[in-house]
Amino acid sequence: MHKIIQFSLVFLLVSLTMNASAEEKVFPYEVHETILENGLTVILIPMDSPGLVSYHSVVRTGSRDEWEPGKSGFAHFFEHMMFRGTEKYPGPIYDSLITSIGADANAYTTNDRTVYHLNFASDDLEKVIELESDRFQNLKYSLQDFQTEAGAVYGEYRKSITSPWSVGFEKMYDMAFDKHTYKHTTIGFERDIIEMPNQYDYSISFFKRYYRPDNIVVLIVGDIEPNHTLKLIEQYYGNWEAGYVPPQITSEPEQKGERREYVKFDGKTLPIIMIAFKGDAFDVNNKNVLASYLLEELAFGSTSDIYKQLVLNEQKVQFISAGFNFTRDPGLLSIYSMIKNPSDINYVENEVYNVLEKFKNELVDEEKLENLKKRTKYQFLMRLDNPKSVASSLPMFLTYVPTVEIVDELFNNIMKLTPEDIQEAANYYFQKDKRNVIIVEGVK
Repeated sequence: MHKIIQFSLVFLLVSLTMNASAEEKVFPYEVHETILENGLTVILIPMDSPGLVSYHSVVRTGSRDEWEPGKSGFAHFFEHMMFRGTEKYPGPIYDSLITSIGADANAYTTNDRTVYHLNFASDDLEKVIELESDRFQNLKYSLQDFQTEAGAVYGEYRKSITSPWSVGFEKMYDMAFDKHTYKHTTIGFERDIIEMPNQYDYSISFFKRYYRPDNIVVLIVGDIEPNHTLKLIEQYYGNWEAGYVPPQITSEPEQKGERREYVKFDGKTLPIIMIAFKGDAFDVNNKNVLASYLLEELAFGSTSDIYKQLVLNEQKVQFISAGFNFTRDPGLLSIYSMIKNPSDINYVENEVYNVLEKFKNELVDEEKLENLKKRTKYQFLMRLDNPKSVASSLPMFLTYVPTVEIVDELFNNIMKLTPEDIQEAANYYFQKDKRNVIIVEGVK
């Protein structure tokens, strides 16, 4: 299956300024999409970027997929293990080759995905394709290597909990979810990480189930010739056997009452308040989901009324912000703040609720909403000026629907949102029965 999408960036920005038709091509580059016979999705985006290429392997597996009891943390664990190498290219050899071509290779894990990314010179494209295809198909590690890396992961966990924010978010997800795998954070439950060194056989099973071509998107952006690049992909990835096994994730039951916990952090910190409401799974056609994306900025952005009040005028908080992020399954719409004086905790919490009630009861100014919609699209487009930026902007979308067309659909639908849609979303999501509150205070 081949698709090509073309659009002029210059014309796009002009049409954006002139408020052109809502149904337009938003993503400004030519896109070649192919699905190999084994299910591997290949997305090639040639750019006028002489000598530069960005290569992302998007594994559509994150901590969300860790559904078996006692086995949290393995998606993040493989972010580490994938650099251990293969029989053909052991870890030190892989590292040496990457260094010798001047590439930088790294990875990250979220609830919904694990992404491996490299940036390098176009002359080395075939070598990178060979190296990446080899480690995804032939990763091999000893028991000793496995246990060493498991120990490193526990060290990473121990380091993370020296932050009151990590402690607070860990407690928030554990409290807010009863059944769904979002209950644990990306790094996993501590008890599972401690047990991880004894899970060598399970780790091999995890890799064989999830690291399959029919669960992965290879995204290559930059100075490439699409037909030649696709032939190389077919050459090096074509014999990889399909075999993805979907996780057995339990849906989260409806929350029917506010949940609240006070957390004592073993160290010094200003008080932190986290307020989270249950959201919905990402759906480009769900107006509530898209409206919540704009509500983050409207209600709690740096130009919002509450930011001006609490941060600038009253100076009661270090900052206030929100994260109404897209997630593959229903997640959390989170609001958080660091408060200067413990006596102001209740005041700040109530001011947050006052803001939410305002959006539930009043329509947002239409001009303000229009400006935000245009700015949201404009800011996304302005980041797409080099292969690395283009490639890094897409894995989130490709996790949900593995085609770049989702970008056009998303921003076209955002541009259609009305003040009434914003109000409807506020009333739908910001209900007390769907509310979770964590307050973190230091003990020293």
